[in-house]
Amino acid sequence: MIKDLIQRNRSYRRFVQSISIDRESIEQWINLARLSPSARNAQPLKYYISNTPEINAKIFPHLAWAGYLKEWDGPAEGERPSAYIVMLLDKTISESPNSDEGFAAQSILLGANEDGFGGCIIKSINKRAVHDILQLPGTMEIIMVIALGKPNEKVVIEEIKDGDTKYWRDEQETHHVPKRALQDIIIS
Repeated sequence: MIKDLIQRNRSYRRFVQSISIDRESIEQWINLARLSPSARNAQPLKYYISNTPEINAKIFPHLAWAGYLKEWDGPAEGERPSAYIVMLLDKTISESPNSDEGFAAQSILLGANEDGFGGCIIKSINKRAVHDILQLPGTMEIIMVIALGKPNEKVVIEEIKDGDTKYWRDEQETHHVPKRALQDIIIS
């Protein structure tokens, strides 16, 4: 059921790094993005797949992992993603993704989750460094990086307390994500 899939689809930041993801699975998830809505049906998004330890190791230091967890520099060796999808805007097609990136990222992550994997959308990137590492053409602009792997952490949704929306980790390293109540987001 779609509700269960969405509730399981969290932003995972720690993975079982030794469990690899084959290219065919990643391509199937990207195909879900391809089939998703596109503004004006322009379809300006392209994707770079990294699922080798060598390229992953080059990408990793150029990503920021959790703005609210100031003391945490990201997953430790052994808990890092086993794959990345670098989402690109092909500027020969459009100067703007026009919100296509949201549809595409959600589709990719739902597909990954359905197959027992998880991920995290990362937009805090040293784009110049990643662009150079991947030797991308100048017409390709990095929009985001989606980190992927077998989740190795517990993420729980809870009600917001005192208006605080910041996610946090407890002593057992459970990741807590406060969400607004339904009645607080519907205006009628």
